[in-house]
Amino acid sequence: MDVMALDHIKVLDMTRLAPGPFCTMVLGDFGADILRIEQPVGLPRNDEERNTQKRESAFNPLNRNKRSIGLNLMEKEAREVVYKLVEKSDVYVEGFRPGRAEEMGVDYETLAAINPRLIYCSISGYGQDGPYRGLVGHDLNYISIGGALDMIGAENGPPAIPNNIIADFASGGLLAALSISFAILAREKTGKGQYIDMSMTDGVMYLMASLTKDFFAAGKIPAKGSDRLNGGLPHYNVYECKDGKYLSVGCLEDRFFDDLVRALDRPDLVGHVGDPNQREEQFAFFEEEFKKKTRDEWFNQLFNAGDVAIGKVNDMAEAFNDEQLIQRKMLVEAGNWNGEIIKQVGIGPKMMGTPGKVRDLGPFIGENTNEVLDSLGYDSQTINHFRKSGIVG
Repeated sequence: MDVMALDHIKVLDMTRLAPGPFCTMVLGDFGADILRIEQPVGLPRNDEERNTQKRESAFNPLNRNKRSIGLNLMEKEAREVVYKLVEKSDVYVEGFRPGRAEEMGVDYETLAAINPRLIYCSISGYGQDGPYRGLVGHDLNYISIGGALDMIGAENGPPAIPNNIIADFASGGLLAALSISFAILAREKTGKGQYIDMSMTDGVMYLMASLTKDFFAAGKIPAKGSDRLNGGLPHYNVYECKDGKYLSVGCLEDRFFDDLVRALDRPDLVGHVGDPNQREEQFAFFEEEFKKKTRDEWFNQLFNAGDVAIGKVNDMAEAFNDEQLIQRKMLVEAGNWNGEIIKQVGIGPKMMGTPGKVRDLGPFIGENTNEVLDSLGYDSQTINHFRKSGIVG
């Protein structure tokens, strides 16, 4: 039997939007038993509806390796089910606006009194205290206030809005999963659980750690499109090719730059990496040169031209067909539903001894309600009463 890093760790997932489900996906990929607690919507009415819901959930990697129970936490009986689950759980993750968990009776103090070993993680936009505590928001707002958005975009242009990877998934979901793992290790030493206050805005600033050095040392504020790593250098940039696709050039080091310009038949540029007197000339040369061939022609030509840091700017379809990412198993066949092969993104961290794994496709809301209630000792009569009363779903 394969050993997984988080075997026997039981997680209650009370989250809804991107950060929390990604956090628990990471934990589930490495063996944790994830039970999603979701607002009941009622079981599918027929096979067609069931198949539709199951297929939608099966293709969603944020749902994989999880079970689902539908609980209406506005009902006392539903909260009592949560309390029973907490007794035997290790981790509880929620993503409510600060104060909402207390209103529903599922806050840290209440649950820690039931299980002092519980690790309780709250993921929110701005954290549990401070003047923005109750301010609503999304990824765009968190990267704005955290200082990241101001440095993304073209020089002298407006900020460019990235997809919601920075705050939601990296600052929120990934750092929350990391923090929970730290807390599990700490519990081995202390025997006690703890509360984790994960602010996505805090996480945005944390991810910018290396950029803060020059700010605190010299008051330098990174500017859009003009700094070293965000478009200000000709040898760390993206260039349009003959076919309208783009090639990324990341030749920061002297030897990388020198090998690049040799391969482009410009030996006169050797030794002139970062030369401010040639900045515009080098920009113009690269822009003109890379339009002479297609993206893939340039990539194939430069791939073995010494140490040249280049990359194809892939769209998603191209990325999942890239031989490197296929070799690295970043495309996996996660399972089968109704004869259809379900493909999903693979698992990023490659652990030799305790690798991650997609064990189960995602459930539809409430798919496991009966089995979970049965495991807690509820009889069929009580479960039927709960369903008819809208307490569970």
